[in-house]
Amino acid sequence: MNRDTAESYDKEALIRLVLSQAETIAVLTREMAVLRARVVELEGKLGLPAKTPDNSSTPPSQGRKASCEVTKKPERKAHAGTHRPLHPNPAHRRDVMASSCQHCGTDVSSLPQTACEVYDRVEIPDIKPDVTRVTLHGGVCPCCAKKFKAAPPSGMEPGSPFGENLRALVIYLRFTQGIAFGRLARLLSDILGLEISEGALVNMLDAARDAFARQTSYIRARLMSGTILQSDETGLRVGKRNWWLWVFHHDDSAVFVIEPSRGKKVVEGFLGAFRPDFWVSDRYGGQMGWARTENQVCLAHLIRDVQYAIDAGDDIFAPDLRHLLGRACRIGRRRDKLADATLKTYAARLEARLDELMARPPTHAAGVKLQRVIKKIRRHLFVFVTNRAIPATNNGSERALRPCVIFRKITNGFRTEWGARLYADIRSEAENLSIYGRFWGSGGFPSRRIQQWDLILCGSTNGWERERGAFRNIGRAGRAGADWRGGAEASHGGAAPG
Repeated sequence: MNRDTAESYDKEALIRLVLSQAETIAVLTREMAVLRARVVELEGKLGLPAKTPDNSSTPPSQGRKASCEVTKKPERKAHAGTHRPLHPNPAHRRDVMASSCQHCGTDVSSLPQTACEVYDRVEIPDIKPDVTRVTLHGGVCPCCAKKFKAAPPSGMEPGSPFGENLRALVIYLRFTQGIAFGRLARLLSDILGLEISEGALVNMLDAARDAFARQTSYIRARLMSGTILQSDETGLRVGKRNWWLWVFHHDDSAVFVIEPSRGKKVVEGFLGAFRPDFWVSDRYGGQMGWARTENQVCLAHLIRDVQYAIDAGDDIFAPDLRHLLGRACRIGRRRDKLADATLKTYAARLEARLDELMARPPTHAAGVKLQRVIKKIRRHLFVFVTNRAIPATNNGSERALRPCVIFRKITNGFRTEWGARLYADIRSEAENLSIYGRFWGSGGFPSRRIQQWDLILCGSTNGWERERGAFRNIGRAGRAGADWRGGAEASHGGAAPG
């Protein structure tokens, strides 16, 4: 607008123009205030340290290691060599006697000889499917003139041609090793010489849903009989939606649950009317408040948050809190060697030291925020000190979820809801087999899982207690040098299927 245009306006037009411009100036002034505040906020973040796996919940896979010069490692002292131990129960034995002296050629076949060297030669037999052709004969009854037919043998009824051992192998390769359906069909064709379509593989998994759901109910019942629960969750893609995979576990039982929510309703639906005495988890609100007595927050998560405050510049509150939490964890690792009175003394000292730290006024914003968090959760910090059954961290849940995270990275999730729920049930069974393998010395290796799963698929299990007894027998037999499958057969009162 120029001067001539302004002079052409009358008084009312000028008033309207001035008011419009004043309104525009007011709007722009408010926007400038917001933008200036945003600039101050962003400038404040420029000095903050980066989030890493060491000072936050960032997973290790997203951490970045700095490049460094390759240095030559100092030579270590020589140590006694190791070798593969001999198999406790070899399928065949071959005693080889010397016929002549390798030095002079003298015939020594008639001389007494002793064992000089013993070793194993491991080989696998030709792998091929065991196909049984079943022919049911029949005819015409001479009495009633109706047709009759022989009854099918037990375990070989008409329907799916695939037996429990093969189905258990498919489940293991798919859900434990994360092999996609296309590659799995190719693997079965190349290794076993068995042509199975991807649709048939999906049908095998579909047919296993009821068996594994029933087994998970046994595990859940045992988990609910305890007084302590630990939990954690991770994201998972199902179809085109984001779902969450939860784990609830403690001691010798673990149950996985897949739901389209991360809220408290998942925990409420899993627990029903049951409430444990103690609950171990991170500080996420959906996992807090379910214990009848007390919650124990994960100190490992908290230590990483404290480290971030230290990296951000707090030198008044966070450093000494880091030492205090580390001391508490070290006490937790020695609880089995300490008397109850000693643990109570340690707990009182930890609380007294925390009181001293909370009295310090931090000057850095990160320290102020951290102190506010500690003030909110301080009664959940040292519950584990006087209760030996409660862990100081929630690392057990992290370890239980790690195979699920690996499976997620390999497969990118599930296409169907029933496939996701089946994976949760199978993961529950696999985790419990691994737990019992660690407890009883079996290692939970694949052949044991496949044996156990074919028992589940054929309906030979009568509850989780029976599985626990089987694992005890297997672990003891393994330590005594007995045959693995013999232990499994003995524990179930007969030969394993297949």
